[in-house]
Amino acid sequence: MAIGLLLWLLLAKGLEGSVGVTFSSRLVHRFSEEAKVHLASRGNGSALQSWPKRNSSEYFRLLLRNDVTRQRMRLGSQYETLYPSEGGQTFSFGDALYWLHYAWIDIGTPNVSFLVALDTGSDMLWVPCDCIECASLSAGNYNVLDRSLNQYRPSLSNTSRHLPCGHKLCGRQSLCKGSKDPCPYSVQYASYNTTSSGFLFEDKLHLESDDRHALQNSVQASIILGCGRKQTGLYLQGASPDGVLGLGPGNISVPSLLAKAGLTRNSFSICLGENESGRIIFGDQGHATQHSTPFLPINGEFTAYMVGAESFCVGSLCLKETSFQLLIDSGSSFTYLPSEVYQKVVKEFDKQVNAARIILPNTSWDYCYNASSQELINIPPLKLAFSRNQTLLFQNPIYTGPASQEQDYTLFCLPITPIDEDYAIIGQNYLMGYRMVFDRENLRFGWSRWNCQDRASLTSPSYGGSPNPLPANQQQSVPNAHAVPPAIAAGHASPKPSAATAGLTSRHSLVSLLLICHLWVWLCC
Repeated sequence: MAIGLLLWLLLAKGLEGSVGVTFSSRLVHRFSEEAKVHLASRGNGSALQSWPKRNSSEYFRLLLRNDVTRQRMRLGSQYETLYPSEGGQTFSFGDALYWLHYAWIDIGTPNVSFLVALDTGSDMLWVPCDCIECASLSAGNYNVLDRSLNQYRPSLSNTSRHLPCGHKLCGRQSLCKGSKDPCPYSVQYASYNTTSSGFLFEDKLHLESDDRHALQNSVQASIILGCGRKQTGLYLQGASPDGVLGLGPGNISVPSLLAKAGLTRNSFSICLGENESGRIIFGDQGHATQHSTPFLPINGEFTAYMVGAESFCVGSLCLKETSFQLLIDSGSSFTYLPSEVYQKVVKEFDKQVNAARIILPNTSWDYCYNASSQELINIPPLKLAFSRNQTLLFQNPIYTGPASQEQDYTLFCLPITPIDEDYAIIGQNYLMGYRMVFDRENLRFGWSRWNCQDRASLTSPSYGGSPNPLPANQQQSVPNAHAVPPAIAAGHASPKPSAATAGLTSRHSLVSLLLICHLWVWLCC
């Protein structure tokens, strides 16, 4: 401050007695005749060959592209949005592939396609690779697939290389024998003995952009992926047979790497369509009219997509003392509530439903009902209430289907399970029908109703701009619904997450395959 004042005084002293001092310079338009003459004098003939005619369409296109480029320089990203090169469409195959949502991605040079599960509850991208023990990749073993799945073979990719132990994204470097050794990884699920392990590689992820002003629309982004040589548990039984795309906030996740490289803004969106098809778009920050709520830190760090709900609402009643934190987890097939909140929710739901409750064996859902009655079944809407009057209405609050092959009546169940923790996990079944924006740059979770198909409508909400549709009891037609509760159809056990709190308070994240499993990622040697 003192130096600045001294310089100002010296300048003022030097200007004493002067009549005035002015500075001037010429402003030359980049496509003016004067600029053209200047370039010609410097021998830059190649630039003159593409010189646009004033006020022509090419003239304005180049000006607009320059403006967009300058704006992106300020935003720190080269592209407004990017999506996987095969279109960014997501798919759900129901019980056949454990009720998760998948997308085709292309990796390597030449590119190879993989059908990966989309998981906002974990960070790592891994695919089956140089397999010692992997799930079957033949389409004949999956009646929902029209093509066989692939293995990743690093030796066949011209852009593949081992991630060395000395790399900052290789954890537990002290256990490595040398800094140049390949960095192994192990992703372990506490439940069901489900794991993936192998080595970490660097390679290219193929992406596309719809930006008309981009210099190129095809992008090969450098990413880190796990070469999954050995899988166990549910990975050998049909869950995510071709790998997992971790979308969490960790430094190793694809959204983090794209943002760090300056390719997109530090945000992405997923839309899980009610017709089992949707979209994933990197760089998408949503629109001004979307609902949103802030992410919450865990021990001072944003290590998971955790938000805070003020209450759980059944019908028109928002229940007292039902505030809780919840994890937004697309990799969780279904939804889990803290036991105390769960009891209040199911009690009120049961009170409002005009159907006979039935007790079913071999299911993790306690509140199921006989829906064979010809009268219209009243299913109360379910929603979460957040601060500032923000609400998230669940579009498909129930699952329905035949009770069993031996019984001919139809049933529906409330697909929520209690857990002995103080946070909830909102899985894919209650996230469908929304464009969900994970804005890591502004640390906010956003949502709005969207048709999940039209990338051209990214700048505005669908359904006439209404964040919430009609109440659920005006949309459901229970006898015609088609989904079958997986615990009934496949006989899977009920969940019991172990050490889940420890996982959330560390740098580890949660993920669920059919039923919630605790995940910790161990990148070590």
